[in-house]
Order: sequence, then C-alpha cells, then structure tokens
Amino acid sequence: MKRIGILTAGGDTPALNATIYGAVVRANQLKVEVVGLIKGFNCLFNPRVPHLALNPLFQTIPELDPAIGGTLIGSSRDFVDPEKKEDLDMVVDRLKKLGIDGLICIGGEGTLNGLQPIAERIPAVLAPKTIDNDLGLNYPHEPDEWLRVSDPSVKGGFRYKRSQSRSVFSLDQIVNYVTPGYATAVYVSASAIERVRTTAESHRRIAIIEVMGRHSGYIALGSAYGRPDLILVPESPVDVEQLAERVKQIYDLQKSVVIVCGEGIVDSQANELGAAIKSSDPAGNLALSGAAEALRTRLIQLIGDNYFRSYRRGDTAKEAIFTRKVGHTQRGGRPILFDRFHAAQLGAKALEMLLEGRNNAVSILQHNESAGFHVEGFDANRLRDRWGLIHARYMHPDFYDAELMKPSRSGINYLLPIFANAIGDDDLEHIRQTLFAPGNLLQPYHSINTDVNKRIRFLSDDMV
Repeated sequence: MKRIGILTAGGDTPALNATIYGAVVRANQLKVEVVGLIKGFNCLFNPRVPHLALNPLFQTIPELDPAIGGTLIGSSRDFVDPEKKEDLDMVVDRLKKLGIDGLICIGGEGTLNGLQPIAERIPAVLAPKTIDNDLGLNYPHEPDEWLRVSDPSVKGGFRYKRSQSRSVFSLDQIVNYVTPGYATAVYVSASAIERVRTTAESHRRIAIIEVMGRHSGYIALGSAYGRPDLILVPESPVDVEQLAERVKQIYDLQKSVVIVCGEGIVDSQANELGAAIKSSDPAGNLALSGAAEALRTRLIQLIGDNYFRSYRRGDTAKEAIFTRKVGHTQRGGRPILFDRFHAAQLGAKALEMLLEGRNNAVSILQHNESAGFHVEGFDANRLRDRWGLIHARYMHPDFYDAELMKPSRSGINYLLPIFANAIGDDDLEHIRQTLFAPGNLLQPYHSINTDVNKRIRFLSDDMV
C-alpha cells in the first residue's frame, strides 16, 4: 500500500490527534502517504470529498500535535448504512478516486459496526477511542452470551438481551483492556469531585455529580480517585430508599455527602432515572439527560425538609441537595500521558495491520502482569455476536461492590495499572507554562481549524 486514508468518527475524545499522530509517524518510517478525511464519514457523502495530506514528502504537518485534544480532521456521527448498497459503492468509489488503498477509522463500537461492509470492498481497520471504555470484551466468548428476544414494540421486531454469564472472571482475559480517552476523562472527573467536595463540606450540602457513560460505569468507577462517598453505576440498579438511608448515615457523621452517578443509572425496577430521548444524530443514539436531577428529586422526597431543619442546615431538602454535571469537559482538552502514549501506539499498529494485509480488524491495548501494556491486532468478527452486531462493553459486575457502592477489590486492581503513572511531568509543566501565560490576556484564541483549512483539498481539484 502506498496511500491510506484516515478518519475520526463519533464523539470526540482527548486522544484522537495522538492516534492520528502515531499512524502518521509510522507511515513516515514506511514511506506511506496518509490522507486525512475531513469530518469522518460525512466527507464521503460530499462529491468533492474534502481531505488533506497529513505527511507530504513523508513529513508530519506541524498542525498535528498529539498533545492537543480533539481531532484536527474533524468528526461527525454520520455513518454508512450497510443496507444501502448504492451508498457503499459510492463511498468506496470516491476513496479509490483519491488513490486510497486502505482505510483507518478511529472510533468506538458504532464505527466498528459500520466498518464491515466497507471492509468487504476496501481494506479497513479500526483504531479504538471512547472515553466510556466500552469497546472490547470482558472475556473472549462474551459475544456468545447475547440473545435475540422477540419484541413487536421495537424496530425490527426484536431486542437484545444478555444471558447469565457462566465464566470465571480474570483481568488477564480482558480484550482491549482500556481505550484512549478514558484515563483523561477520569482525571477530569476525579478533579471535579475534589473541587465540589470542599463546597459541600463548607455549606453542609449533599452533592450529586453526574459523569458520562451511557450504559457503562467505567468513568464513575474511576472517579473513586476523587474520593466520593458513594458511586452509582448503570450496571447495578439503585435501591433509592436504601441509598437515602446510607446518605443520612454519612451526613450524620461528616455533615456533607458527595455522590457520583453515571448518566445511565437505573432504579430497582430497571427504569432509567434520567429521561431518555432519541437524539438527532444519524446513528440514533439515546441521549440520556437528568440522571442526577432525577436522583435529587427522589432524595428530596425521601429525606424531607425536617431532617435538615433539625440540624439547622437549611430550610428545605431542595436547598441542601444540589447537582453538578462534569459534562463535555470529560471529552475535551489536553490528553494526559497515558492516553497520548498508548493512543499513538494503537494508531501505529492500525497502520501496520493494513500493510500486513489485515482487514476488518482492530488494534487493541492489552495488559497482563508479565508484559504490562502492549498492543495487538484483533479480528473484529471476534467482537460480534452470532448475528454480526458488536455490543458496547458493560463494566464487569466483579468491579463494583453494590453494598458499599464503591469499587470492589477486583475493580481497584483493574484501575491501578492504568493510573499508576498516568500523568507525566510534562502534563504538570504544561499547566504551569500555559494556563496563566500573559499572552492569553492579549491574544485571541487561534483555532487549529484555521490552519488546517488552508491545507484542505477537494476531489474535483485533484482530478483537474
């Protein structure tokens, strides 16, 4: 292969540029051209196919900085529908007109689901990214546990359901131990919890902090580094009455409580506490909102105003219990060292897989005690269930102690190798040098998009 394309799809993460950088640096060494496709799959539906050379003359363009969050080539939630054969033919035809011999997609399980029909027409591989850490398997045969259940009320007439696992869980069995972006998201969330804690203590309040993770509790689990009092994850239903009693016990002791909840938490009847609405993105994802607010409403009802009045710590429960969302700050900003380093490794591995003749495969980050973290290639079909669908990975129940509402010993052992040396000296030095730099007060923000835009070319220009 002499020329490969690369795109970023789905939501942004802090380590996307680092993944692209790793692929481009390896391509320079192997004398392979890399073409960045602007705004993910969106550009392939544009007849002009906006794109840019990421390594002209096998030199990395200066705008590609692995320490900058987001993606310099843009992203979108557009995808290629495998049922629309004409669209697939059109997309592949445009890639071939660009002279692209193979494609690297940087994305999560949704992107990987859309990769297979493209891989039947042109070699394509995936480099993983997602702050939710939900791309991978808890053990190699996990896809076999998914069942289809007839349900006329949903589109297609069926829904997916997990059968009971009969596996003995081991950390060494995890496929794709952790995804780029997760460590930075946890760093941001844990830092936010530390800061909210002092407000809750000072004003004798109960704080409910909502973190991302639609149906995966990994970010909430990692937020234990911020030392919240209680952690609620989507995989473990919440008995709200029991929670209210536990909150009062902690409040009696220390006059404040900090609760962390994932955005997709459910009650004991498996009802999502936050409202679930269909989002407007083309992938049709569920956008969950208001889990923390819904939990606050329930706690206000169960604890009541008199409880706080009796302590002389407020006139109402509504005043004493407040919520905060960490929100999109988890997705953005400079990636910490762990994410930068391993994202670059995964990008390089994805390029190597294409050159080795691999197709419909994914680069993964593995870990075991003897080898530590290392990258491997993995056949994407091994992630699919018997009907060909890749499901988001759920946090394994062994990671969470539902009674304590904290990470279990197994969960702690999972987190330790990720965060033992996750932050580098350069991360702290960067803050010292840049955050309060005098120039920040004098000069307007200069967007990377301004510089990248000057490099964008179009298919019609190349064909002249």
